[in-house]
Amino acid sequence: MQSESNKAVIQLIVAGNYVVEKMNSFFKIYDLTIQQFNILRILRGQDGLPINLNTLQSHMIHKMSNTTRLVDKLRKKGLVQRKECQENRRKIEIFITDKGLGLLAGIDHSLIKYEQKLTANYNKEELSLLTSLLEKIKQ
Repeated sequence: MQSESNKAVIQLIVAGNYVVEKMNSFFKIYDLTIQQFNILRILRGQDGLPINLNTLQSHMIHKMSNTTRLVDKLRKKGLVQRKECQENRRKIEIFITDKGLGLLAGIDHSLIKYEQKLTANYNKEELSLLTSLLEKIKQ
């Protein structure tokens, strides 16, 4: 016999996997993964200031991501730059490029529409409740 807790956890996992699959499909159009998009989103939020790998990793949604490998893939696509820190040569600073900013600007509107499509079965109040319930599980 399943407990309500067990049912809830299973539904969270099923729903989470569903959303991840859908988001993977969306980002595939832009030759990105969810993790790569997350890095670009974090870097855009830096407003041109550099960020090091450790700080970038701490801001990631997927904490187990190989940030170094992801940054290297984005660098090869010309979306980010890596530079040695002037004060500490062992420290690498990461910046988003104009090409990366342009890609994000091109994604923004489509992403909003896609997220609205994914959540179309909810009204505004239900979305607000869902968000607060999901935040509550992390407490």
